[in-house]
Amino acid sequence: MIVEQLQTFTCDAGWRNYDYVKITTSDGIVGWSEYGEGFGSPGVTQAVRSLTPLVVGQPVSEHERIYQRLFAATRPAVRGVVGQAIGAIENALLDAKAKTLGVPCYELFGGRVRDQIPVYWSHCGTWRAGYFGRFGNSVTDLAGITALGEEVRDRGFRALKTNTLLEQDGRLRAVAPGFGRPFEPGYNVDRSTITGLLALVDAFRDGAGDEVEILLDLNFNCRTEGYTTIAKELSARELFWIEIDSDSPQGLAHVRRNSANPISGGETLFGVNEFLPYFQAQALDVGIIDGIWNGMWQSLKMAGAAAGFEVNVAPHNFYGHLCTMMNAHFAAAVPNLRIMETDIDRLPWDDDLVTNIPVYEDGDLVVGEEPGWGTDPVEEALLAHPPKGGTRGL
Repeated sequence: MIVEQLQTFTCDAGWRNYDYVKITTSDGIVGWSEYGEGFGSPGVTQAVRSLTPLVVGQPVSEHERIYQRLFAATRPAVRGVVGQAIGAIENALLDAKAKTLGVPCYELFGGRVRDQIPVYWSHCGTWRAGYFGRFGNSVTDLAGITALGEEVRDRGFRALKTNTLLEQDGRLRAVAPGFGRPFEPGYNVDRSTITGLLALVDAFRDGAGDEVEILLDLNFNCRTEGYTTIAKELSARELFWIEIDSDSPQGLAHVRRNSANPISGGETLFGVNEFLPYFQAQALDVGIIDGIWNGMWQSLKMAGAAAGFEVNVAPHNFYGHLCTMMNAHFAAAVPNLRIMETDIDRLPWDDDLVTNIPVYEDGDLVVGEEPGWGTDPVEEALLAHPPKGGTRGL
């Protein structure tokens, strides 16, 4: 079974695009993966295309050898955009290999250890406030946050995660200086930000009640001092975790020591080597692994390293439906899973882009038994939604 062709597809996803790799084998098997240029990664598609000659003609089943060959060929710049391209190729190879064998991808990972995956409703309020009018009922104030908390509870979800949403100029807005919105390179935290975060958490708690877990994602929006201050201020609120992206394992360990709530992070790290300093510094309660960036096979190695330090993991998953299904196979097979991220607010055409959509029951994602990732993009639907230019962060 030889890789005969490798193609890329891109379609409109509202404020970003969805991106896909399609591998066709000599026996007509098609393997798919989803990746994303919208999370600060312009150029992944070109990187995939540039690596294609090293993939075509290779046996589909030898995905580890192909990965290592691509890694060696790009070693000086293998992180970032190039690393994401290699991960996208690996994931499409896994889909094709599993379909060739007639098994779900989780069988390649040692088989599933769970049939249903606990999930949290990610970007809860963030999409509705930040991308006004695109996702569900728009949220403009804290009363809307309380109503959204009630919706999460009433729809049976047991956990939600939000980002930094602050009332400014009479309206609730997504604030992300780490992504340049607004541009403030000092990343300083003032009293109004702390007051706003406390009010945000309290509004969600008022609506969701005590049975729904609340997660707060601070992204790259502070430095160690600011994260530490916020963590201390939130000590009286019981959170599932505070999620932090920090380039300093020692700094993040300092935040963790000063936090009454668990600390998670790592979604932009590549490979075991980048995670190890965080594990060694005891900086993380939960390691967040992006299997879309790294490749799911490589991500299993990262989860194994985390287990060696008694750390559980959570998939980073805020892309399209195919990515959710891909992460479901990882989450089904990894013993040290804490919870899985998923976006419930969706664009009107999202369900049309794939053959099968994720199924949720009682706040869990149901693990299917279809071969491969369990769903394929519909090429006609992708072409019906032409991509937009540009790139943005969260």
